Amino acid sequence: MNHTASSSSLRRLPAILVVDDEVRSQEALRRTLEEDFDVLCAADADEGMEILEREQAITGIRIVLCDQRMPGTTGVQFLKEVRSRWPDIVRIILSGYTDAEDIITGVNEAGIWQYLLKPWQPEQLLLTLQRAAEVWRLQQENQRLSVDLRTAEPVLKRHVETKQEKAKNSFGLAALIRAPGSPINAVCELVERVAPYDLSVMVTGESGTGKEMIARAIHYESRRASKAFITENCGALPDTLLESELFGYKRGAFTGAVEDRVGLFQQADGGTLFLDEIGETSPAFQVKLLRVLQEGEFRPLGSNRAVHVDVRVIAATNRDLEEDVRTGRFREDLYYRLATISLHVPPLRERPMDLPLLARRLLESSSKALDKPVEGFTKEALACIAAYRWPGNVRELQNEILRMVALATGPQLGADLLSPRVLRTPVGEFDEARPSDDLVWAAGLTGGLKERMDQLEKHVLKEAMIRLRWNKSRVARELGLSRVGLRAKLVRYGLEQAE
Repeated sequence: MNHTASSSSLRRLPAILVVDDEVRSQEALRRTLEEDFDVLCAADADEGMEILEREQAITGIRIVLCDQRMPGTTGVQFLKEVRSRWPDIVRIILSGYTDAEDIITGVNEAGIWQYLLKPWQPEQLLLTLQRAAEVWRLQQENQRLSVDLRTAEPVLKRHVETKQEKAKNSFGLAALIRAPGSPINAVCELVERVAPYDLSVMVTGESGTGKEMIARAIHYESRRASKAFITENCGALPDTLLESELFGYKRGAFTGAVEDRVGLFQQADGGTLFLDEIGETSPAFQVKLLRVLQEGEFRPLGSNRAVHVDVRVIAATNRDLEEDVRTGRFREDLYYRLATISLHVPPLRERPMDLPLLARRLLESSSKALDKPVEGFTKEALACIAAYRWPGNVRELQNEILRMVALATGPQLGADLLSPRVLRTPVGEFDEARPSDDLVWAAGLTGGLKERMDQLEKHVLKEAMIRLRWNKSRVARELGLSRVGLRAKLVRYGLEQAE
């Protein structure tokens, strides 16, 4: 197989080894990653091992991205060998299968960092691998700091305190983007009041509204800010795997348990455990979780000894748990144990005043993540963003802006870069759920009837041009105009040169 020559390391890009027996898959991964990584490819485990032995001392491979099902051996078996010989390499499995046993084995035996599923999305895969490269860098930094600890403890202590302060600024209340008059301000005020007290909190809201950010803010505004903040998505795992993740297990507790594993409750001791999608858990698991919350202790799978922990639990859900309690789907006693304090995060459509601030902040992070400088949005793009209702909330907005940055060819993001679903929402379209916006726009019309009709016609033309990406033929057909007639109106209203 071809692979990049070691001379490519002169580019000082982090090196990644892709192991996949499908040539097309290799090439697709190479095209996606080659601008940000020094990509080396292997067709099987043997070739991958040869490349590692030859290049590791020269190139310094940081990440191995390996297919799970290959001829001769599995990705987990290969990564297990990589772990034993080069433990610092960040190991990732890429698979089209979601077998729970494979995941458990990969975590236990190969120490994999992520288990990614096919088909993959280029932007998300690239972000994941950039995070993996950062994990590798932090591992090296941690090792260096461990040496410094023996010789420069006062200096290291100041570094830790500085990083803790930086983390609080990054994840505390100051990091929550909001405008004066935003509905989320009331949520932030409640966070500030309840954060100092060790009370369980239930955060509700639609998917993508930023419930985890609220949970992090509670943690970093509390006395537990210097301890761990651990997250777990309860809806992503079956009961048995979720139980082993949260409570840990002893070697031999089940097939594949080849070593002791510390659970997330124990990892979060002294800190905060965030349980996302708590409403997706089964009644059987809810009983086990309730006991931990009541007693402050649990037994790892396969152990006879109880482990005591001091953990603040914050749970989140996009379900109506009160209704689930009434129907018996969610235990009432567990609900009231978790919901000592309840916080509801409003959806993005109820926060129109926050959209410009959020869009600009997400543009900064997206530009940095993709290493692609972009100055800002055009007025037309911001108008389209403001008109759309964002059913996926902040997460959808983040993905949309990430897409725009990836497709951008100039210093500003124009409306033509928006997804069709966003462009299909006409700018200024009357929306019964938000009548005030349209009434304010209509109230802005001035002059007599002819002047107001001219302003309305200009508005309709501009909206159609933006939505149809400045395709004059399509706009003319939609509005029942000839191309000559459309062009005359565009010139009349100063829209001919609009971008």
